[in-house]
Amino acid sequence: MSNVNQNHSSQNYADQQNGKEQIDTATASANILPGGFQAIATAYGDYMKKSFEDTKSFVEKMSAVRSPDKAIEVQTEFAKTAYETFVTESQKIGALYGDLAKQSYKPFGGFVAKMTPTNR
Repeated sequence: MSNVNQNHSSQNYADQQNGKEQIDTATASANILPGGFQAIATAYGDYMKKSFEDTKSFVEKMSAVRSPDKAIEVQTEFAKTAYETFVTESQKIGALYGDLAKQSYKPFGGFVAKMTPTNR
């Protein structure tokens, strides 16, 4: 076998290995997604449930109010609590998205490092 044929054969084998690694990397990344999306969906569900319960409590308190001053106090308390809950839950959900992105791309880190040319 000539050097040209050996080099061509070696290149084909390397290409096949790279293709296999790409498939394995994509599969590993895809396997992470369902758990991450489930965590995000659960966090949204928990937030919606808490928001609904807080709103229900607010309406109950407002129906018992007999003075404008008390109504303003209840509304202010609700607005403050709703805002704090929104910020807290948004940060939590944002962190879950960030974790999902990091975990999704983690399998590609080794592959990209391997494929990146180095100056030697």
